Amino acid sequence: MDSSKEVSVEIFPYIRVYKDGTFDRLAGFEVAPPGLDPDTRVDSKDVLILPDTGIFARIYLPSSASSAAKKLPLVVYFHGGAFIIATIADPKYHASLNALVAESNAIVISVDYRRVPEHPLPAAYDDSWAALQWIASEQARSEPWLRDHADFDRLFLVGDSGGANMSHHLAMRLRDDVLGERVKLSGIGMIQPYFWGETPIGEEVVDHGRKALVDSWWRFVCVSDKGGDDPVINPFADGAPGVKGLACKKVLVIVSEKDILRDRGRLYYEKLVESGGPAAAEFMEIEGEDHVFHIFDPSCERAKRMFKRLASFINSDGDCA
Repeated sequence: MDSSKEVSVEIFPYIRVYKDGTFDRLAGFEVAPPGLDPDTRVDSKDVLILPDTGIFARIYLPSSASSAAKKLPLVVYFHGGAFIIATIADPKYHASLNALVAESNAIVISVDYRRVPEHPLPAAYDDSWAALQWIASEQARSEPWLRDHADFDRLFLVGDSGGANMSHHLAMRLRDDVLGERVKLSGIGMIQPYFWGETPIGEEVVDHGRKALVDSWWRFVCVSDKGGDDPVINPFADGAPGVKGLACKKVLVIVSEKDILRDRGRLYYEKLVESGGPAAAEFMEIEGEDHVFHIFDPSCERAKRMFKRLASFINSDGDCA
C-alpha cells in the first residue's frame, strides 16, 4: 500500500485505485499451494486449461476416488469476490473446497478467471465459458484425474456470490448454444448468488447503507447506463431473459439470513419455480449468517450443514424435493 499516492476511488472492502491508474487490492491476495490436505485427505493440483489467456484450474480429488466402485460427480466451481478479488489459490477458498470435496465425495474443478480492473467485464464471463468448452474437450477427458475418476455425465456448476451469477449465465447460454449438446448439466448449486437491481426489494428498502455499498461495487465493475438493472446483474430487469429454459435439471439456491443479497436469491428461486422448469428448484436459508460465511469459517457447524446439503444435492439422482 502506497500512502503517498492520491486516491481516486476506494471500493470497500475490495480495492483502492489511485489517480495515476495503479491500484491495490485490499483482500483476496493470499496464496495457498495445492497438494494433499492433512485434515480432509483431499488432494489437489493446478492445471493450465486456457493457454491463450493463462487461465488455470485447481482440481480436487477426494481420498475415496481410487477405491470408488464408480466414477464420481464432477463439479465445476467458480469463486466469488465481486469480480475484483480472490483466486483459486486463495487460502480461504482452498480450505472451503477441501471441506466441500470431502463431504460430497465429488471431483471439483475450481476455475480461475480474469478480474476487474485489469480485465473489464465480460472477461470473467468469457473465461468461464471457455472453461466449459475445455470441460467438453478431449484435453479435459485425457487429464489423468478426470479421465480415471470423473463422471462427465454427472456435471454440476457450483459457485458463490459472483461465481453463482456466472453459473446462471452459463446455463442460460448453454440453452441456445451448440455447446449445450455436448455439456449436459445435472444441476447448479448457487451459494448466496450475486444478483442486484436499481429498485430496492426486501431488506434493501430499509438498509440504505448496504444498498449504496453494493451499488458502488457493481458500478465500479460494470460501466453501464443501466446500473444495477443491467441484465448481467439483474436477470429480471426489462429486456433480461429471466430463467425460463435454464439448461440444467435442477437448481439449489442457498442464501444467508443476514446477507443483503438474500432477497435477490429468494427472488431468483421464486422466479425459477414460477417458470415451470425444466429445472426443478430447491431453496435453503442459513440462519444467523452473512454473505459467504462458509469461506471465512468452513469448519463452523452451519458451514458443515450447508456442505451436507450441497453433497446431497450433488449425489441425488432425482429431481429436487
